[in-house]
Amino acid sequence: MSEKKKLIILTGPTAVGKTSLSIQLAKKLNGEIISADSAQVYHYMNIGSAKIMPEEMEGIPHHLVDVLDPKEAFDVYTFQQLAKKALDEIYANGKIPIIVGGTGFYIQALLYDIDFTTSLEEEEGQLRKELEALGATKGATYLHERLRSLDEESANQIHPNNMKRVIRAIEYCETTGNKFSEHNEEQRQKESPYDFYYFVLNDERSVLYERIEKRVDIMVEQGLIEEVRSLKDMGLSREYVSMQALGYKEIWDYLDNKITLEEAIYTLKRDTRHFAKRQLTWFRREKDVIWVDKDNFDRDEDKILDYMISKIETR
Repeated sequence: MSEKKKLIILTGPTAVGKTSLSIQLAKKLNGEIISADSAQVYHYMNIGSAKIMPEEMEGIPHHLVDVLDPKEAFDVYTFQQLAKKALDEIYANGKIPIIVGGTGFYIQALLYDIDFTTSLEEEEGQLRKELEALGATKGATYLHERLRSLDEESANQIHPNNMKRVIRAIEYCETTGNKFSEHNEEQRQKESPYDFYYFVLNDERSVLYERIEKRVDIMVEQGLIEEVRSLKDMGLSREYVSMQALGYKEIWDYLDNKITLEEAIYTLKRDTRHFAKRQLTWFRREKDVIWVDKDNFDRDEDKILDYMISKIETR
């Protein structure tokens, strides 16, 4: 049996300070970074996604940053395929991959090599043709509601505009009589093919919320409104998967004159706080994680880094 390859994960709630720490970790470990972020993957979405810029990378290669057009759909399956390719490249270079980002479902999919395909034949069957026709005539929302009636959990996980995934999930449910979400849950029970170290960076809630509020204010100062407006001018609409991202959907309401700018900023801060809370709930459910509470290290990045390195070297 071949030895498992090393994989480092650095995750945690939004605005906790993963980016800076990940750069220093990569330097120490001779690593390369794979972004597990559903917005930083897109071109032109720099401010609202808090995307790391080339000059901030300090020479550390970053994968899955700035690689897709905002009109392209991006989901957990696409992430998994792109990330696997990046892993192969990093291992071939003799480096250690470091997964950095706050999208827990993406990390889980890669870590346990979850199989999102079904036992269905890949070629289009009659059912698929019927579903595609329904999508064309009745719209994505109609199909998504049909999925919800079959498998509510899958409907909650798959965006309505990702029609291909919605159709595959309906196909699986109606062809096998089982829920697509249960199939995926079974996959999550698999043993990881990697020798992994899963770090969750966290901070006191009051400090984290203060960082979130400050970050939103900085985004607005840097030109978040203009960024979303330029995406709108490029022909994007709020229906695209990319525009459902936190930091973009809230600004759309302002640009569409549904709310004031003050209300948009308030909503973005509130939604980001709620998102951070959901992220932490997800990470607490995960197994074999190493919690790194910043207040235990006086929020000193060097102390945190030394702790993480010691965990990796002593196992």
